[in-house]
Amino acid sequence: AEEAGAAVAAESSTGTWTTVWTDGLTSLDRYKGRCYHIEPVPGEESQFIAYVAYPLDLFEEGSVTNMFTSIVGNVFGFKALRALRLEDLRIPTAYVKTFQGPPHGIQVERDKLNKYGRPLLGCTIKPKLGLSAKNYGRAVYECLRGGLDFTKDDENVNSQPFMRWRDRFLFCAEAIYKSQAETGEIKGHYLNATAGTCEEMMKRAIFARELGVPIVMHDYLTGGFTANTTLAHYCRDNGLLLHIHRAMHAVIDRQKNHGMHFRVLAKALRMSGGDHIHAGTVVGKLEGERDITLG
Repeated sequence: AEEAGAAVAAESSTGTWTTVWTDGLTSLDRYKGRCYHIEPVPGEESQFIAYVAYPLDLFEEGSVTNMFTSIVGNVFGFKALRALRLEDLRIPTAYVKTFQGPPHGIQVERDKLNKYGRPLLGCTIKPKLGLSAKNYGRAVYECLRGGLDFTKDDENVNSQPFMRWRDRFLFCAEAIYKSQAETGEIKGHYLNATAGTCEEMMKRAIFARELGVPIVMHDYLTGGFTANTTLAHYCRDNGLLLHIHRAMHAVIDRQKNHGMHFRVLAKALRMSGGDHIHAGTVVGKLEGERDITLG
């Protein structure tokens, strides 16, 4: 176990599979990761929890992408390990301060919507794929007019042949303004800005801002941390709220003995930037444990 822990610490910092002469050109003591504590997992024979500490200089400031590439980049394919799971991260304040973090936060969101003292209630438009933009807008209007605060695009509603993004944005904006006028409440629809390129994603976010809607959304794992951080910066600068969908999270966090715990993904998002993220639910069609759902 000690050997495996040391190998993980080395591979995710200064080490490699053999000794190289260039090791002598730097101070390995200063830059190497250290596995400083190992404890067995209660009730499991061949499982151990290893605590690994890394020097701060190994990470680029303000880059979740670099942080994850360093910590979980190579080591999960290690032959020496049957399985590996990142259970949690403790991130020093000095490093956290190099990130912008969430664009706004709950207080700003409540102020924008003028809704206090209760949970905000929303729903996702179904069927998720197949509706025309006009019928999609109709469904949005009926939901908002009926009393919901928000409606939302599903994670894979991007810009398909049956409903291009610009048409959807326009009809949803119309639904928002019509329901606002009739109810006297502020309404919103999470417009999914996720796209195939960063540039296209930004184009969609800019169009949403021009329409005057309060919120956009992004699939941060499939879209990538670099794209997400770019969008989060734009959202803070331009007064847009940012909802995050965690599509693909179960690929990473569902297996109990391999991958990453969802709390790590949630912390990474907080650094990259998002006002709220799907937490899952204890009931329904998808996997969800009470403790994980409650965070």
